[in-house]
Amino acid sequence: MQYSNLASQKFKVIKMDLMGMMGKLKETQRKIEETKKRLDSVLIDEQSNEGTLKVTFTANGKLKSITIDESLLQDKEQLEDYLIVTLNKAIEKAAKVNQAELDAVAKVDMPMIPGMDEMFK
Repeated sequence: MQYSNLASQKFKVIKMDLMGMMGKLKETQRKIEETKKRLDSVLIDEQSNEGTLKVTFTANGKLKSITIDESLLQDKEQLEDYLIVTLNKAIEKAAKVNQAELDAVAKVDMPMIPGMDEMFK
């Protein structure tokens, strides 16, 4: 009888822990979604070395604007090269900002499940 009572108490504790963990996971998911929406308004600017090409992305990786100086319109190859380099730099910056923001939310709010801490290193 005593063993059954002890097992029942342990089950209740585990069930409460799981319920608490599920609540934290849902809260973390909500905060991640809020962060993603906020990142739509975080702008990442990048430009070519001479400043003749400028691009703006959101931290979620959406292209918002491209500004091309008239001088670049005369040289197709140079324009293409500048576009590739400048767009790639901006995309990389946006990805880093995005990842850092989402990691920050996950690290603070995620319940620590054994082995999960390795995911955030």
